Amino acid sequence: MSGLLGAFDPQSPGARATFDLGILATIIFTLIFVAVGGTIVYSLVRFRWREGEPDPKQIAGHKTIELVWTAIPLAIVVFLFVFTARTMSTVDPAPPARPDLLVIGHQFWWEARYTGSGAVVANEIHLPLGKPFSVRLESADVVHEFWVAGVSRKIQAIPGRPNYLWLEPTRPGTYTGVCTEFCGVQHTWMRFRVVAEDAATFAAWEQAQLQPATLPADPVAAQGLTLFRAMSCVNCHAIKGISDLRAGVGPDLTHLASRGILGSGVVDNTPENLRLWLEDPQQVKPGVLMPNYHFTPEQLTRLMSYFNTLR
Repeated sequence: MSGLLGAFDPQSPGARATFDLGILATIIFTLIFVAVGGTIVYSLVRFRWREGEPDPKQIAGHKTIELVWTAIPLAIVVFLFVFTARTMSTVDPAPPARPDLLVIGHQFWWEARYTGSGAVVANEIHLPLGKPFSVRLESADVVHEFWVAGVSRKIQAIPGRPNYLWLEPTRPGTYTGVCTEFCGVQHTWMRFRVVAEDAATFAAWEQAQLQPATLPADPVAAQGLTLFRAMSCVNCHAIKGISDLRAGVGPDLTHLASRGILGSGVVDNTPENLRLWLEDPQQVKPGVLMPNYHFTPEQLTRLMSYFNTLR
Protein backbone atom coordinates (compact mmCIF):
# COMPACT_ATOMS: atom_id res chain seq x y z
CA MET A 1 0.00 0.00 0.00
CA SER A 2 1.37 3.39 -1.00
CA GLY A 3 2.22 5.60 1.99
CA LEU A 4 3.00 9.30 2.26
CA LEU A 5 6.22 8.81 0.29
CA GLY A 6 3.91 8.29 -2.68
CA ALA A 7 4.13 12.06 -3.09
CA PHE A 8 7.47 11.36 -4.81
CA ASP A 9 5.85 8.79 -7.11
CA PRO A 10 2.93 10.65 -8.75
CA GLN A 11 0.24 8.41 -10.22
CA SER A 12 -2.30 10.89 -11.60
CA PRO A 13 -2.15 13.77 -14.11
CA GLY A 14 -2.66 16.34 -11.35
CA ALA A 15 -0.05 14.82 -9.04
CA ARG A 16 2.40 14.53 -11.96
CA ALA A 17 1.92 18.20 -12.91
CA THR A 18 2.48 19.30 -9.29
CA PHE A 19 5.55 17.07 -8.97
CA ASP A 20 7.05 18.36 -12.22
CA LEU A 21 6.50 21.96 -11.13
CA GLY A 22 8.23 21.23 -7.84
CA ILE A 23 11.22 19.67 -9.62
CA LEU A 24 11.46 22.64 -12.01
CA ALA A 25 11.28 25.15 -9.15
CA THR A 26 13.87 23.20 -7.16
CA ILE A 27 16.30 23.23 -10.10
CA ILE A 28 15.84 26.98 -10.63
CA PHE A 29 16.22 27.79 -6.91
CA THR A 30 19.31 25.58 -6.69
CA LEU A 31 20.91 27.38 -9.65
CA ILE A 32 20.13 30.74 -8.04
CA PHE A 33 21.64 29.58 -4.75
CA VAL A 34 24.77 28.30 -6.49
CA ALA A 35 25.11 31.50 -8.54
CA VAL A 36 24.65 33.85 -5.59
CA GLY A 37 26.67 31.74 -3.16
CA GLY A 38 29.41 31.23 -5.74
CA THR A 39 29.57 34.98 -6.42
CA ILE A 40 29.89 35.72 -2.70
CA VAL A 41 32.66 33.13 -2.23
CA TYR A 42 34.48 34.38 -5.33
CA SER A 43 34.26 37.98 -4.12
CA LEU A 44 35.52 37.06 -0.65
CA VAL A 45 38.54 35.30 -2.15
CA ARG A 46 39.29 37.56 -5.12
CA PHE A 47 38.78 40.87 -3.36
CA ARG A 48 39.94 40.04 0.14
CA TRP A 49 41.82 42.80 1.87
CA ARG A 50 45.59 42.96 1.22
CA GLU A 51 48.09 45.34 2.77
CA GLY A 52 48.91 48.20 0.44
CA GLU A 53 46.50 47.28 -2.36
CA PRO A 54 43.89 49.81 -3.56
CA ASP A 55 40.17 49.22 -3.13
CA PRO A 56 38.46 47.29 -5.95
CA LYS A 57 36.89 49.34 -8.73
CA GLN A 58 33.37 50.43 -7.81
CA ILE A 59 30.51 49.90 -10.28
CA ALA A 60 27.68 51.74 -8.53
CA GLY A 61 25.35 53.35 -11.05
CA HIS A 62 26.35 51.02 -13.92
CA LYS A 63 23.08 51.00 -15.89
CA THR A 64 23.79 47.91 -17.98
CA ILE A 65 24.57 45.76 -14.95
CA GLU A 66 21.56 47.09 -13.06
CA LEU A 67 19.28 46.34 -16.01
CA VAL A 68 20.67 42.80 -16.31
CA TRP A 69 20.26 41.89 -12.65
CA THR A 70 16.72 43.32 -12.73
CA ALA A 71 15.75 41.58 -15.98
CA ILE A 72 16.99 38.12 -14.93
CA PRO A 73 14.88 37.85 -11.72
CA LEU A 74 11.88 39.27 -13.62
CA ALA A 75 12.28 36.63 -16.34
CA ILE A 76 12.53 33.87 -13.70
CA VAL A 77 9.37 35.08 -11.94
CA VAL A 78 7.42 35.28 -15.23
CA PHE A 79 8.68 31.84 -16.27
CA LEU A 80 7.59 30.27 -12.96
CA PHE A 81 4.27 32.10 -13.08
CA VAL A 82 3.46 30.65 -16.52
CA PHE A 83 4.30 27.10 -15.45
CA THR A 84 2.40 27.52 -12.18
CA ALA A 85 -0.70 28.72 -14.07
CA ARG A 86 -0.46 25.71 -16.40
CA THR A 87 -0.15 23.38 -13.41
CA MET A 88 -3.15 24.98 -11.71
CA SER A 89 -5.29 24.46 -14.81
CA THR A 90 -4.29 20.77 -14.87
CA VAL A 91 -4.69 20.15 -11.14
CA ASP A 92 -7.87 22.15 -10.62
CA PRO A 93 -10.11 22.12 -13.71
CA ALA A 94 -13.68 23.39 -13.40
CA PRO A 95 -15.95 20.86 -11.65
CA PRO A 96 -19.00 19.46 -13.46
CA ALA A 97 -22.52 20.42 -12.46
CA ARG A 98 -22.84 17.13 -10.57
CA PRO A 99 -19.76 15.57 -8.93
CA ASP A 100 -19.10 11.85 -9.21
CA LEU A 101 -18.26 11.51 -5.55
CA LEU A 102 -19.26 13.31 -2.37
CA VAL A 103 -16.68 13.01 0.41
CA ILE A 104 -17.55 14.22 3.91
CA GLY A 105 -15.03 14.59 6.71
CA HIS A 106 -16.17 13.65 10.22
CA GLN A 107 -14.39 13.48 13.55
CA PHE A 108 -12.58 11.16 12.91
CA TRP A 109 -13.46 9.27 9.72
CA TRP A 110 -14.33 9.81 6.05
CA GLU A 111 -17.69 9.19 4.40
CA ALA A 112 -17.93 8.76 0.62
CA ARG A 113 -21.14 8.76 -1.44
CA TYR A 114 -21.15 7.82 -5.14
CA THR A 115 -23.71 10.21 -6.62
CA GLY A 116 -24.36 8.12 -9.72
CA SER A 117 -25.15 4.78 -8.11
CA GLY A 118 -25.95 5.84 -4.55
CA ALA A 119 -23.33 3.56 -2.99
CA VAL A 120 -22.13 4.71 0.46
CA VAL A 121 -18.77 3.70 1.94
CA ALA A 122 -16.55 4.69 4.84
CA ASN A 123 -12.76 5.12 4.81
CA GLU A 124 -12.31 3.07 1.62
CA ILE A 125 -12.80 4.75 -1.76
CA HIS A 126 -12.63 2.70 -4.96
CA LEU A 127 -11.90 4.36 -8.30
CA PRO A 128 -11.77 2.99 -11.86
CA LEU A 129 -8.59 3.52 -13.86
CA GLY A 130 -8.81 5.81 -16.86
CA LYS A 131 -11.75 7.90 -15.64
CA PRO A 132 -11.42 11.28 -13.92
CA PHE A 133 -13.60 11.40 -10.80
CA SER A 134 -14.91 14.78 -9.71
CA VAL A 135 -15.07 15.05 -5.92
CA ARG A 136 -17.14 17.46 -3.84
CA LEU A 137 -15.50 17.78 -0.44
CA GLU A 138 -17.47 18.78 2.65
CA SER A 139 -17.13 18.68 6.43
CA ALA A 140 -19.74 17.68 8.99
CA ASP A 141 -18.07 19.38 11.95
CA VAL A 142 -14.63 21.07 11.91
CA VAL A 143 -12.01 21.86 9.28
CA HIS A 144 -10.34 18.74 7.87
CA GLU A 145 -7.87 18.35 5.00
CA PHE A 146 -8.02 15.62 2.35
CA TRP A 147 -4.78 14.30 0.85
CA VAL A 148 -3.90 11.13 -1.05
CA ALA A 149 -0.15 11.24 -1.65
CA GLY A 150 0.71 10.55 -5.27
CA VAL A 151 -2.88 10.93 -6.47
CA SER A 152 -4.31 14.25 -5.27
CA ARG A 153 -3.33 17.65 -3.99
CA LYS A 154 -4.13 18.72 -0.44
CA ILE A 155 -7.49 20.44 -0.11
CA GLN A 156 -9.50 21.49 2.93
CA ALA A 157 -12.95 20.26 3.92
CA ILE A 158 -14.64 23.30 5.47
CA PRO A 159 -18.08 23.29 7.15
CA GLY A 160 -20.62 25.07 4.96
CA ARG A 161 -18.12 25.70 2.16
CA PRO A 162 -17.64 22.81 -0.27
CA ASN A 163 -14.42 22.43 -2.23
CA TYR A 164 -13.78 20.41 -5.37
CA LEU A 165 -10.95 18.29 -6.74
CA TRP A 166 -10.35 15.58 -9.30
CA LEU A 167 -9.06 12.07 -8.66
CA GLU A 168 -7.61 10.12 -11.58
CA PRO A 169 -5.11 7.41 -10.58
CA THR A 170 -3.18 5.97 -13.51
CA ARG A 171 -1.76 2.86 -11.86
CA PRO A 172 -3.70 0.13 -10.01
CA GLY A 173 -2.99 -0.16 -6.32
CA THR A 174 -4.03 0.93 -2.85
CA TYR A 175 -3.07 4.45 -1.81
CA THR A 176 -3.05 5.88 1.70
CA GLY A 177 -5.11 9.01 2.35
CA VAL A 178 -4.81 11.19 5.44
CA CYS A 179 -6.23 14.27 7.10
CA THR A 180 -3.48 16.90 7.21
CA GLU A 181 -5.36 19.60 9.15
CA PHE A 182 -5.39 19.16 12.94
CA CYS A 183 -9.03 18.39 13.74
CA GLY A 184 -8.97 16.94 17.24
CA VAL A 185 -7.41 14.34 19.48
CA GLN A 186 -7.57 11.53 16.87
CA HIS A 187 -6.51 13.65 13.89
CA THR A 188 -3.55 11.31 13.31
CA TRP A 189 -5.87 8.32 12.88
CA MET A 190 -8.21 9.88 10.38
CA ARG A 191 -6.93 7.85 7.48
CA PHE A 192 -8.55 6.17 4.51
CA ARG A 193 -7.70 4.07 1.49
CA VAL A 194 -8.09 4.79 -2.20
CA VAL A 195 -8.21 1.60 -4.26
CA ALA A 196 -7.51 2.09 -7.96
CA GLU A 197 -8.65 -0.84 -10.12
CA ASP A 198 -9.73 -1.68 -13.64
CA ALA A 199 -13.20 -0.67 -14.77
CA ALA A 200 -14.68 -4.18 -14.60
CA THR A 201 -13.43 -4.78 -11.05
CA PHE A 202 -14.72 -1.39 -9.96
CA ALA A 203 -18.15 -2.03 -11.50
CA ALA A 204 -18.43 -5.35 -9.68
CA TRP A 205 -17.38 -3.74 -6.39
CA GLU A 206 -19.87 -0.89 -6.82
CA GLN A 207 -22.72 -3.30 -7.52
CA ALA A 208 -21.81 -5.27 -4.40
CA GLN A 209 -21.91 -2.08 -2.33
CA LEU A 210 -25.45 -1.41 -3.54
CA GLN A 211 -26.76 -4.69 -2.19
CA PRO A 212 -28.68 -4.43 1.10
CA ALA A 213 -27.83 -6.50 4.13
CA THR A 214 -29.86 -9.67 4.48
CA LEU A 215 -31.44 -11.15 7.57
CA PRO A 216 -28.99 -13.62 9.09
CA ALA A 217 -29.93 -17.30 9.14
CA ASP A 218 -27.65 -18.15 12.04
CA PRO A 219 -29.58 -17.80 15.34
CA VAL A 220 -26.64 -16.20 17.18
CA ALA A 221 -26.20 -13.64 14.41
CA ALA A 222 -29.97 -13.00 14.46
CA GLN A 223 -29.70 -12.27 18.18
CA GLY A 224 -26.87 -9.84 17.38
CA LEU A 225 -29.13 -8.01 14.93
CA THR A 226 -31.88 -7.81 17.55
CA LEU A 227 -29.38 -6.36 20.02
CA PHE A 228 -28.15 -3.85 17.41
CA ARG A 229 -31.71 -2.66 16.81
CA ALA A 230 -32.48 -2.45 20.51
CA MET A 231 -29.47 -0.27 21.33
CA SER A 232 -28.90 3.33 20.24
CA CYS A 233 -26.49 2.05 17.55
CA VAL A 234 -29.17 2.65 14.91
CA ASN A 235 -29.17 6.37 15.72
CA CYS A 236 -25.61 6.72 14.42
CA HIS A 237 -25.01 3.79 12.05
CA ALA A 238 -27.05 2.84 8.99
CA ILE A 239 -27.36 -0.71 7.62
CA LYS A 240 -29.14 -0.79 4.28
CA GLY A 241 -32.10 -3.14 4.35
CA ILE A 242 -32.11 -3.29 8.15
CA SER A 243 -32.37 0.30 9.35
CA ASP A 244 -34.37 2.86 7.38
CA LEU A 245 -32.60 5.77 9.08
CA ARG A 246 -30.06 7.67 6.97
CA ALA A 247 -27.66 7.86 9.89
CA GLY A 248 -24.48 9.77 9.21
CA VAL A 249 -23.00 10.31 12.64
CA GLY A 250 -21.04 7.07 12.36
CA PRO A 251 -19.94 5.01 9.35
CA ASP A 252 -22.45 3.03 7.30
CA LEU A 253 -22.08 -0.61 8.39
CA THR A 254 -23.86 -2.37 5.50
CA HIS A 255 -20.61 -3.94 4.24
CA LEU A 256 -18.48 -3.62 7.37
CA ALA A 257 -16.90 -7.09 7.13
CA SER A 258 -15.57 -6.42 3.62
CA ARG A 259 -13.46 -3.42 4.66
CA GLY A 260 -9.77 -3.64 5.36
CA ILE A 261 -9.50 -1.23 8.29
CA LEU A 262 -11.33 -0.24 11.46
CA GLY A 263 -11.44 3.12 13.19
CA SER A 264 -10.33 4.96 10.05
CA GLY A 265 -7.06 3.05 9.88
CA VAL A 266 -6.15 2.72 13.55
CA VAL A 267 -6.22 -1.12 13.27
CA ASP A 268 -6.81 -3.76 10.59
CA ASN A 269 -10.33 -5.13 10.33
CA THR A 270 -9.91 -8.53 11.99
CA PRO A 271 -12.34 -10.39 14.29
CA GLU A 272 -9.96 -9.85 17.20
CA ASN A 273 -9.71 -6.09 16.63
CA LEU A 274 -13.45 -5.76 16.05
CA ARG A 275 -14.12 -7.44 19.39
CA LEU A 276 -11.67 -5.07 21.12
CA TRP A 277 -13.45 -2.16 19.49
CA LEU A 278 -16.88 -3.33 20.66
CA GLU A 279 -15.59 -3.98 24.19
CA ASP A 280 -14.40 -0.38 24.51
CA PRO A 281 -13.74 1.89 21.51
CA GLN A 282 -11.64 4.20 23.72
CA GLN A 283 -9.01 1.51 24.31
CA VAL A 284 -8.47 1.27 20.56
CA LYS A 285 -8.93 4.91 19.58
CA PRO A 286 -8.93 7.30 22.57
CA GLY A 287 -11.11 10.33 21.93
CA VAL A 288 -13.36 8.64 19.38
CA LEU A 289 -16.97 9.79 19.67
CA MET A 290 -18.43 6.28 19.96
CA PRO A 291 -19.35 5.52 23.59
CA ASN A 292 -18.55 2.39 25.57
CA TYR A 293 -21.74 0.32 25.90
CA HIS A 294 -20.19 -2.12 28.40
CA PHE A 295 -21.41 -5.15 26.48
CA THR A 296 -21.29 -8.49 28.25
CA PRO A 297 -19.18 -11.29 26.71
CA GLU A 298 -22.38 -12.95 25.49
CA GLN A 299 -23.58 -9.74 23.84
CA LEU A 300 -20.18 -9.28 22.20
CA THR A 301 -20.38 -12.79 20.74
CA ARG A 302 -23.83 -12.06 19.30
CA LEU A 303 -22.77 -8.74 17.79
CA MET A 304 -19.57 -10.25 16.38
CA SER A 305 -21.56 -13.05 14.76
CA TYR A 306 -23.90 -10.56 13.13
CA PHE A 307 -21.26 -8.07 11.98
CA ASN A 308 -19.32 -10.88 10.31
CA THR A 309 -22.30 -11.40 7.98
CA LEU A 310 -22.10 -7.83 6.66
CA ARG A 311 -20.04 -8.44 3.53
